[in-house]
Amino acid sequence: MSNVVVSGVGLHPFGRFDTSVTDMGVHAVRAALAEAGTRRIDAAFCGTAYAGVASGHKVLGALGLTGPPIVDVEAGCASGGAALELASAAIAAGRFDRVLVFGIEKMVAGMIRSSFFDPWQEAAGLTPAPAYFAMRAQRLMADTGITKEDLAAVVVKNRRHGVENDHAMFRKEVTADEVLGSRVICEPLHLFMLCSPNEGAAAVVLEREGLPDSAGGPAPVRLRAAVLRSHLPGSVLSEATPMAGDDESVTGPSALAAAEAYEQAGLGPEDVDVAEVQDTDAARELLSWQELGLCRPGEQPSILASGEFALGGRLPVNPSGGLLSKGEPLGASALGQVVEIVRQLRGECGPRQVEGARVGLSHTIGRGANACVVLLGI
Repeated sequence: MSNVVVSGVGLHPFGRFDTSVTDMGVHAVRAALAEAGTRRIDAAFCGTAYAGVASGHKVLGALGLTGPPIVDVEAGCASGGAALELASAAIAAGRFDRVLVFGIEKMVAGMIRSSFFDPWQEAAGLTPAPAYFAMRAQRLMADTGITKEDLAAVVVKNRRHGVENDHAMFRKEVTADEVLGSRVICEPLHLFMLCSPNEGAAAVVLEREGLPDSAGGPAPVRLRAAVLRSHLPGSVLSEATPMAGDDESVTGPSALAAAEAYEQAGLGPEDVDVAEVQDTDAARELLSWQELGLCRPGEQPSILASGEFALGGRLPVNPSGGLLSKGEPLGASALGQVVEIVRQLRGECGPRQVEGARVGLSHTIGRGANACVVLLGI
């Protein structure tokens, strides 16, 4: 995808707001189009899980931008990533020259409910959160020696990063004692170890490199790869088909997407300078590190202790504060990560800037399971 570039990004803060999901989308889309210096788009893809029928049409209708094809995309937490993959593939195939991709969501407070699991499975505890997250965390701890103190260290790192992100929901540092002192939701996960479902929007303008009418705004960032992969039959705790079996050899969708993205981009994990990875819970981030090839299983505790994946370290992970600081509006989540990576590569992130970043990775996984890995570079 070396001919596809990001020409504009926009973001509505993540949190809780007295405004409609459509208005949040308008805010993010208007900002992205302004950066791109255009209102001309050939198509639009809107990622959302809960916003309802024709959500994308409502946003673009409010901006007077209907006419081109508008497609709503749902892939759980990876909805925005799925929309991005469709848009980039359409440009790479020569179908469109410029495509708007945006994600919107206004989540109800409390546990994320899902129609993916059958009622009997939900009754048995296989809801997306928190019981399933807790089982996955317990499995990771048993396999790698990760402890609850390590889970707390992830929260401390991400909340420290989030202090400098004025688009994040939580902007206050926490200590490990505070994390471990927060109430247990589902062992081993405490309240502070879980992200908060919330509201927000994010938008990205993709275009074919070198368009004659390109406005020449911020330096374009090249989209090196955008890959969406789904689960294979296997153990539910590897995010494979729920209750389909217990084959431990099955590779999960995050590892599948990462391998394909690296191949597509001609890069490897060692080339990544900054990463935004899924941290719906603290254990999910540590699992993401190994699935994406950023570390080997069991290396997470030593990496946390060394600060290697914190700001100032070799490979800062979640410099935005991650979902543990920002919260997670499902449809906007993956594109919010992309916005952060684009701004990091442009050098626009101020106190949380990763110096010298030239290659960035974003990773989201949603129920289904659908995993998306995006690689961007300058």
